[in-house]
Amino acid sequence: MLAAENVDYRSGKNTLAGNFIPPTSQDQGEATGMSRNRVLRRWPLVGREAELEEFDEVLHDPRGAGFLIFGPAGVGKSRLAEACLERAVGVGHRVGRAVATAAAASVPLGAMAHLLPDGVDLSDPVSGFASVARLLSRPAAARSRMVILVDDVHLLDATSAMLLRQLMDAGVVFLLGTVRSGDGEEAVAVAALGHADAVHQVDLAAFGLRQVENLLEQVLEGPVGKSAVNQLLTTSGGNPLYLRELVVGAVATGALTYDGEIWEMTADRLPSTRRLSDLIRSRLSVAPPAGRQVLDVLSLCEPLSLTRLKMDAEPWVLDQLEQSGLIIVVQEERRTVVQLAHPLYGEVLRTDMTAQRRRTTLLRQVHLLKESGARRREDAIHLATYTLAATGTANPELLVRAAVLATHAREYPRTLSLLRAIPQEHRSFQIQLLLGKTLYEAGDFLQAEDVLSGADALATDEHDVLTVVLVRTQNLIWGLGAPYEKVLDVIEAARCRVSSPFSLRALAVNEAAGAFAVGEFRHSLALCTGLEPDAAQAPDAQMWTMAATSRSAALAFLGQAEEAEDWARRAIAVSPATADQPSVAVTHEAANQSILALALTESGRLAEARAVGEKVFASLTDASVNTQRRLVALHLGRGAWLAGHPLRARRWYAEVARASRPHTAVVLPMALAGLAAAAAVQGDLEAAEAALAERSRLPCSDNLPEEKLGEAWLHVARGELTRARTVLTAAAQVAFERGQTAFEAVLLTDLVRLGGAREAAGRLVEIAVECTGRFHQARADLATAWATNDPDGLLATTDRLETIGADLLAAEAASTAAALLREAGQTRRANAATVRAKALADRCEGARTPALMAREDVVRLTVREHEIALLAARGMLSKDIATELVISVRTVDNHLQRIYAKLGLTTRRELADRLLP
Repeated sequence: MLAAENVDYRSGKNTLAGNFIPPTSQDQGEATGMSRNRVLRRWPLVGREAELEEFDEVLHDPRGAGFLIFGPAGVGKSRLAEACLERAVGVGHRVGRAVATAAAASVPLGAMAHLLPDGVDLSDPVSGFASVARLLSRPAAARSRMVILVDDVHLLDATSAMLLRQLMDAGVVFLLGTVRSGDGEEAVAVAALGHADAVHQVDLAAFGLRQVENLLEQVLEGPVGKSAVNQLLTTSGGNPLYLRELVVGAVATGALTYDGEIWEMTADRLPSTRRLSDLIRSRLSVAPPAGRQVLDVLSLCEPLSLTRLKMDAEPWVLDQLEQSGLIIVVQEERRTVVQLAHPLYGEVLRTDMTAQRRRTTLLRQVHLLKESGARRREDAIHLATYTLAATGTANPELLVRAAVLATHAREYPRTLSLLRAIPQEHRSFQIQLLLGKTLYEAGDFLQAEDVLSGADALATDEHDVLTVVLVRTQNLIWGLGAPYEKVLDVIEAARCRVSSPFSLRALAVNEAAGAFAVGEFRHSLALCTGLEPDAAQAPDAQMWTMAATSRSAALAFLGQAEEAEDWARRAIAVSPATADQPSVAVTHEAANQSILALALTESGRLAEARAVGEKVFASLTDASVNTQRRLVALHLGRGAWLAGHPLRARRWYAEVARASRPHTAVVLPMALAGLAAAAAVQGDLEAAEAALAERSRLPCSDNLPEEKLGEAWLHVARGELTRARTVLTAAAQVAFERGQTAFEAVLLTDLVRLGGAREAAGRLVEIAVECTGRFHQARADLATAWATNDPDGLLATTDRLETIGADLLAAEAASTAAALLREAGQTRRANAATVRAKALADRCEGARTPALMAREDVVRLTVREHEIALLAARGMLSKDIATELVISVRTVDNHLQRIYAKLGLTTRRELADRLLP
């Protein structure tokens, strides 16, 4: 069970939890347990902790007179002010509100009249203001200052502002106010109330990525996929008000759904709500009539150069739009460009635009582009896009040129729209190849296979044959998860059509990538033999990079992590120089970084591996390199598992699984197995069983024995340690026979943790001798110390494992050492080891393993006693335990009596309370 500060929102208590049942849009509200009102009720104040602390300090400072919150519309000024007011009430202050509106501003004291004491005569402002101050300072009020909240301070009338200022100076009133940036910063009331050091001012900015992620997870009561977070952040611009409405609309329409593990988007575009559209229309209404045309142009064509906009708009119009916060002007090198101030402005503007106005506006931009010569690289994309949107067709040559440029920019949705607009009679081999490759990158793997197989039939020379087969096999392996035999058939068919040494070598490299994907690491490495030490010596730098990446990955899993890291870094060094070079290879720079993260993990540098992986993942936009995002996320999940962080591992695995459905790609069974293992270590049997049940329905092979970790740890969670050890032993044997040393080491290490140290230690020592990387040596030392009951060896290994970043293994080693020291009567050292174990376990996100569950009063149980105790605690009868462990009922009962005596218990209920989450 997770600690209180790490609430397990995936537990059975969560009303959102359950198996993966894709909901339909009409029953989305019931399927997710979310409604508009519930989302609104749960919308917390997240990411403003620093501002709240600043308010507390200013309020408690006798010299502080006010707290003004500046920010654009919808950024959460009023929400923060309300929270501040609640805190003021909480510490005993009287509070009031002044109503500042444009209507009230025309009446002197219109905003403050309801707060004034009865009987005050304000005909003489000097004496009247003094009377107000005197009455507000009478004994009942003198205990603390009155905190007055003024929303939109800039709308206060001058008389109200003057009165407030005098009351603040007299120490009678503390002002808590909001000011809309761009509209009211220069207002007279703001100048009167905001000057002097006694009034603290804060600028409230839009939310960043971390704030949006935290807020969404609190509101939705569960983890949210990275793509969904990015999409919501980008569309809302970090504006809390807009973000809230987007979430409400997405949940209500089924665009944002929960699969039992993670929330993710099911649509390319976020639906709006009527309230959000009305808010934005109100915001846009401040634009002058002449400015509306500028806004319409930008909604269709942004960003646009300032020079081109000035052809259709007077400078004063642009100035007014910028001052109103509707557009922003950005300097890009030597070019000044203009764009809408918020992404949602364009959505509403396009919705409100007539078809005829849209066509006229676009064709006007086409005319201006042609008139200027369309010399910039991206102008071809704009010409094709504007023409296509305006007329439904465009010159095929222009469409092709624009599609190629859009592909280089990894704008895959735009590339697809351009390519699909090309008439069938103009679709040459190159166009079919580009379409197939783009479909693969965009994640439409079934359609990609149809297009690429058609392109394969059109290929006439060796270069064409080679190019299409490389893309097609990648799609088959990483997209569709096709059987390796089919991949080999496609490669073999290509071999029959080529003859040059370069082409044959390229096919061998391609086969190496396929062999790696199915766990044939030794074969993959063998196919990359003879690789030049440097890309400069190779006939094709990108093909060399592809081979170096495959070689690095194979070496990592064969136990040669340091050499794997070296090859990965060589490939990374070459990638930028080859990014724009024409080549038959299709490897992506992110793949090299991803393999580096893998090599670092195997080397025992888990923190560095995580940093590399997260940086790569963040660099891959949601619309690009769909497959590579999943592979990076898979490596991050595995790294988190090896670090002993099941919550983080589960999240990454859930991300991979969600992105992989409905395809049975290679990574889906791996992700489900990892998800099951992580959930089991958290004690969530239901989720672990659901993940393994889904995996069992996939047409996947058992090429990767490490996937057995899910099954093994589910047995552990059920208390079936013997079954778990059997699964791990068999899987480790398979890994040994296939030369999958990295998998074998992980499986044997878990066998050690579950009572099989004597069986696993010898082989782990052999692996440490044969392989490189400090992780292998640390595993061998852990197994040896565990097998020989050596507390000093376990404590020394704890230090090494903590340095590696394997927190859970380190915690278990320290916990076991504490038990051995206590049995030896070394109480002081045992206590120190216990403290160390707890500190390490606190990093492990609520992980529950047999070694950690063996607390002070449990550590004296033998492995067999511990297993019987767990089974009995879960309600199994003695006869069922005997059948499970293939021993007699009498032996079970004898063990139970010893267990009760050691723990000072008398019933199975007490045993369950002691041992189970």
